[in-house]
Amino acid sequence: MSLPAYETLKTELPEPHVLVVAMNRPEVRNAINTQMGRDMLDLWTRLTVDPAGARCVVFTGAGEHAFCSGGDLKERNNMTREAWQAQHELFERAYWTLMDMPVPIIAAANGHAYAGGLEMLLACDFAYAVRTARFALTEVTIGIMPGGGGTQNLPRAVGERRAKEIILTGRPFTAEQAHEWGILNRVCEPNELMPAVMETARAIAANAPLSVRQAKKSIRYGMQMELKTAFRFEVEAYNHLIDTEDRLEGIRAFNEKRTPVFRGR
Repeated sequence: MSLPAYETLKTELPEPHVLVVAMNRPEVRNAINTQMGRDMLDLWTRLTVDPAGARCVVFTGAGEHAFCSGGDLKERNNMTREAWQAQHELFERAYWTLMDMPVPIIAAANGHAYAGGLEMLLACDFAYAVRTARFALTEVTIGIMPGGGGTQNLPRAVGERRAKEIILTGRPFTAEQAHEWGILNRVCEPNELMPAVMETARAIAANAPLSVRQAKKSIRYGMQMELKTAFRFEVEAYNHLIDTEDRLEGIRAFNEKRTPVFRGR
C-alpha cells in the first residue's frame, strides 16, 4: 500500500490488510486544524476509491492523553465568518467521507474524545476506549453546536433523550458510561487497548472483504430506510456476492475443511 506522507496523520500497515491511522498532533491533544481536515479528506477519499489491500482500518490518536480534543480553537481564534465556514465545509466533507467509506473502521480511543473528536469516534463503525478516557460534546458551552454529525449519530447510538442531555449540558462522561449507553463496544486498560482492537481488526480482515463491505453498506443505508425497503436493499447487496470468486472459495474451503484464502474478487 502506498499512501502520501501526511502532515497531521501517521499511517502504518503493521500486518497484512490492517491499516492503522493515528491523528498526529499530540502537542495539542490531536486537535483538528485545517491541515488535518485536508489530510483526512484525502485519506478517506483514497480508501473509498481504492482500498489497496486494506480490509480494516484502526483509527486512533498519537500520545497517551487524547484521541482528539475537537477543533483547534487557537487556529479558529479571530477567524472571519468566511474562513470559519470554509474550514467547516472541509471538516463536513471529511466526516461524511469517513462515514460513507466502504472499508470498516474501528475507533481506538487512547484518551479523551471531546466535541469534534467524539463526533469522529461516532462516525466510525464502532469503538473501543481506555478506561481513563472521558467524552463530551462541548459545543454549546462555547457558542456553537455539534456540526460533524453529533446531533444525528449520537441519538442513534444512545437514544434521543440521553443525547439531548449530553449535547445540551455539554458535560463530560466516563468510558464506563459511554459503554453502558452504547457509544463504546468495549472498555480496556491502557496497555490492552491496541491488542484488543487489533484482534478484532484481524478477525474482520480475515473475512471475505467484498462480503464485509456489502454487509457494512447494507447496515448503514438500511438503517435509513423503512424496514421492507431495507430488506430489499439487503437482498440486492447479497446478490452482488453470488458470482464472486470469494463466494466460491468460501464454500469450497468449508467443504475441504480448510481456511479460505480470500482475494477480494
